[in-house]
Amino acid sequence: MNHLKEKKEAFAELLEVIETLRKQCPWDKKQTFESLRSLTIEEVYELGDAILEKDLPEVKKELGDLMMHMVFYASLAEEQGDFDMADVLRGICEKLRYRHPHIYGDVRVKDEKDVLQNWEQLKLKEKGRKHKVLEGVPVSLPALVKAYRIQDKVRGAGFDWKKKEDVWEKVKEELGEFEAELRKGDTEKMETELGDFLFAVINAARLYGINPENALEKTNHKFINRFAYVEEKAGIAGKKLNEMELEEMEAYWEEAKRLEEKEQEL
Repeated sequence: MNHLKEKKEAFAELLEVIETLRKQCPWDKKQTFESLRSLTIEEVYELGDAILEKDLPEVKKELGDLMMHMVFYASLAEEQGDFDMADVLRGICEKLRYRHPHIYGDVRVKDEKDVLQNWEQLKLKEKGRKHKVLEGVPVSLPALVKAYRIQDKVRGAGFDWKKKEDVWEKVKEELGEFEAELRKGDTEKMETELGDFLFAVINAARLYGINPENALEKTNHKFINRFAYVEEKAGIAGKKLNEMELEEMEAYWEEAKRLEEKEQEL
């Protein structure tokens, strides 16, 4: 109970700090919902990076930055007479209780799939019959993340593969259609078919419990590290990358790969 009291006191302190800054700091005084938006998005990505790096001290720091933004938005709204932080917190608590009837009601569920399906159905019920399943997907989401959210939302509405293994036929089908357009050389149709193929691969990842955004980012990170190793080796050899033979670069690449695997074993 004392620990909960400490959390409440810490949150109250943040509310007071933001209120003070809003009144006294020239920069904070000028901020608006619009001016903070891009900064908030940046903070979310920084938190995502820290999570992928498994850097918990950095996760703690980024959570603080993000929490500050949430309090700031509520403070702006309070100044306009729209709502305050208490309204925000009461609203999310009410929503969580409503969307977890298996905890706060008499609904029974078998597993997390039932929970997610109930969540989506209750969300539609909240917004009325005219609300469409995919209206809640933010327009500005990156395409890969958006594809995953689209597929996840329609799954919650009951639109999904009966057997996850069947998705691979769709992946092969889309790859075949893409390859057919490659042979024809129609750039516009190639782009369309590549999009269909990527959508199918993302769907397969979802069905097997893999977040494709996280998977791709890990590969990006791995590629960056390996390429940096190749650059380092080129520098030691007194060469520029464009002066190296492809075979030599590939040898360094494989060397970097072996070093990674040894580190993972440790």
